[in-house]
Amino acid sequence: MSDSTVLLGHGSGGQMMKRIIDEVFLDAFGSPELLAGNDAGVAALEPTGRIAMSTDSFVVSPPFFPGGNIGRLAVCGTVNDVATSGARVLYLSCGFILEEGYPMDDLRRIVMTMAETAREAGVSIITGDTKVVERGGADGVYINTAGVGAVPAGVNLSGANCQPGDVVLVSGTLGDHGIAVVSQREGLAFSTDIVSDAAPLNHLIAAVMQAAPGVRCFRDPTRGGLASTLNEFAEASGVCIEIDEDAVPVRDEVRGACEMLGYDVLQVANEGKMVAVVPADEAEAALAAMRGARYGEDAAVIGRVIGRGDATVGAAVRVRTGWGSTRVLDMLVGEQLPRIC
Repeated sequence: MSDSTVLLGHGSGGQMMKRIIDEVFLDAFGSPELLAGNDAGVAALEPTGRIAMSTDSFVVSPPFFPGGNIGRLAVCGTVNDVATSGARVLYLSCGFILEEGYPMDDLRRIVMTMAETAREAGVSIITGDTKVVERGGADGVYINTAGVGAVPAGVNLSGANCQPGDVVLVSGTLGDHGIAVVSQREGLAFSTDIVSDAAPLNHLIAAVMQAAPGVRCFRDPTRGGLASTLNEFAEASGVCIEIDEDAVPVRDEVRGACEMLGYDVLQVANEGKMVAVVPADEAEAALAAMRGARYGEDAAVIGRVIGRGDATVGAAVRVRTGWGSTRVLDMLVGEQLPRIC
């Protein structure tokens, strides 16, 4: 393509728009459904009778950060959201909002990353859309993705399923994504590189479901981090959850950055981690499955569902500290790290 930047004509519906679609998007994604050139991608679904669907928009600033870019984030975020239902993730859509003047080479990098990540996850991008707005009308590039998956018969995962005695697991170290993005945005330098953990976790989830068929629920602790995820589980199930602070895996450099910046690492966003709640008698098998899967080598058991909420404390999440005391772990209030995904 001869154009070095995105122009308004690339969103016009005419020849320039056809050129950017053909030479940037179709060249990278290239699924048969997309190449058919229809207004809707038509594809087969497994005859389970149920689908899972999720959609998300990505506005991360900056769009390129250590360990990834907005394209990898867009695919991983939606794949993981659909996969938490227990579905086999099959198809994605993607919509781009581009600012006039955005470098074409940067757009190509983002699109190629999306294609690579979709192949890693084993999903197809089957439809999409492109809009271009005037200079100043957006911050370079925004992406919306939606995903569809088939839910196997008998699978009913929900945050409302947690039971007293259940065990809480996390698939790896926390806080990597949030600190990687904020360090890039603010020009912070640390003694060790901190990179985003953005990763598709659908295969890890499938491995855990096979090893621990009684698994109650999964959730990816994105905005609001582990704190928001566990509070959502506690409220939905009407239970109290307690985690062991020393058992939560956190990289030393991430912990140090959080201390310097005044963040609670349990409230920092992640984009390649999964929280699971499983029955106690399946915890060992679930942990082994996580650790045996790609992106799960640092998985750990971090806590338990300790009982039902009562009239005094209600549903709550508590942290047992290294000193033996406990503190309440609240959901994040306000915006800790804007434009993080």
